[in-house]
Amino acid sequence: MSAVVNVVLPVFALIFLGYLCRRTGRMGPTGASELNRFVVWLGLPALLFSVVANSTWEQLWQPGFITAFSVGCLGVFGFTLGYRLLQKQPLADASLDALGASYANTGYIGIPLCMLVLGDEALQPAMVASIIVVCVLFAIALACVETGLHAGQGFSRTLGKVSGALLRNPLVVAPLLGGAWAASGMDLPVPLATLLKLLGAAAAPCALVSLGLFLAQPQPGGKVAGVWPLVALKLVVQPLITWYLAFQVFQLPTLWAYSALLLSALPTGTGPYMLAEFYGREASRVSRVVLYSTLGSLLTLSACLVLLPA
Repeated sequence: MSAVVNVVLPVFALIFLGYLCRRTGRMGPTGASELNRFVVWLGLPALLFSVVANSTWEQLWQPGFITAFSVGCLGVFGFTLGYRLLQKQPLADASLDALGASYANTGYIGIPLCMLVLGDEALQPAMVASIIVVCVLFAIALACVETGLHAGQGFSRTLGKVSGALLRNPLVVAPLLGGAWAASGMDLPVPLATLLKLLGAAAAPCALVSLGLFLAQPQPGGKVAGVWPLVALKLVVQPLITWYLAFQVFQLPTLWAYSALLLSALPTGTGPYMLAEFYGREASRVSRVVLYSTLGSLLTLSACLVLLPA
């Protein structure tokens, strides 16, 4: 149990410090967005580029891990989307709910957590999972939202908007550029490697503090239905699916199996909320899913860590 506390406490302490700074006025209402900009545009891209640029294709290409993690998140996404559509919810809103039930916070919590639990080697599975979440799951949700909002305007228009959004996302571009550098066979120049190391080291703590600042923002008033089922799908159903595939079906190597379980058990990231805000959709449900799943993950992640051998 002490090992669990040693790992989980620093992660959630950083989130709490961000929350405390916002609640006490030490950081203003723009603090979350500004720190988030640093993480998204500098910190995490530097970390992702560095990891991919210093990795080989054989190290990153793990079909069992990719399948186990993808089936977990995409399965929950598809189930939630179908269920919400059967409830006569508009496609755009159903897509946001589905994303809220399946969008693991791989960048802000997953990367630092995996590094603390499994060491620097876990950056590779965490990075692969981040690419799946950002490039595959988020792209599918984005396409569904665009289709729902612009029904009848053509497939090519929707495809163009989704492709453009992904190609402007630094969390997508950075690993692609890192892969291109790795393919060249050249070593990173020492000044560039040092710069990336400094920026990458700041990514995890800044991401966690930024998440705390976001969670401290006032929640919309009134009762919101349907939050807890989405939280349960994210914190219980998705990791169970991934655990079964990673440990029982594919019997992945220890590092990749443990990483798959931890990454699938992460709380919902802020992506669904930001997407809802961007498109002007009702964001109260997904914002609560982000908040409650983050608080609940303190228990579920601790349970996962207890199950992992020392």
